[in-house]
Amino acid sequence: MKITLVQFAPKLNRSNLITICDIVEKYKDKSDLIVFPELALSGYMLQDKLFEDAWHVEELQMLSELSRHVDIVVGGAIRDESCFRNAALYFSAGRLLSTHYKLHLPNYGMFEEARYFKAGDVFESFKLPHAKISMVVCEDLWHVDVHQDLMAENPDMIIALVASPARGFSDDGLEIEKKWYEIIKTVACECKAKLIFVNRVGFEDGLGFWGGSCIVDEGGNIIEKLPHYEEIIKTIEI
Repeated sequence: MKITLVQFAPKLNRSNLITICDIVEKYKDKSDLIVFPELALSGYMLQDKLFEDAWHVEELQMLSELSRHVDIVVGGAIRDESCFRNAALYFSAGRLLSTHYKLHLPNYGMFEEARYFKAGDVFESFKLPHAKISMVVCEDLWHVDVHQDLMAENPDMIIALVASPARGFSDDGLEIEKKWYEIIKTVACECKAKLIFVNRVGFEDGLGFWGGSCIVDEGGNIIEKLPHYEEIIKTIEI
């Protein structure tokens, strides 16, 4: 299976859809799955811009059409009736196959997600011919209840869409990176599943995102890792 990790810097506007579609067009013939980070369709620091820039699912028909050629996972701010959701969307075979609404919305320090989004309350997996898949969004993986849900679901692959700002700089490296890798290695081992971790880069309103996207195998080993802070797209065979 060939998986393309898209570690890029989304803009804080709706132009990301065109950028994403252009990337899919370029990589669709060399990939089985293309994965973008959390809120890739929208940018992260939306705040009140949600009322202008959040997407109705029906507006993403371009991604549905492209998924006739390659599976696509992308994060976005989605309108859900009278509220907004931080969502991971899986497009396959010409349709939106599955949606995961972020369960745990951070609301401390630099984060204000719970002020703008409504949390999801359902955790489920879905099956493809080659694998059972679970999706999570960023903060979800920091909570034990999600680990328990994942173990109960017993997926073959976990896809984690992330927008993690760089923080905790030290002589030994980036503390937030160490914590993230500890978590994703633990989850991969707990579930005996491959884990796809895609984190964005770039700057928004004083926040800098560190990247470091990677693939972890069932034994908790990082088998491929992208660099810090750099926009890069890489196709990896697993």
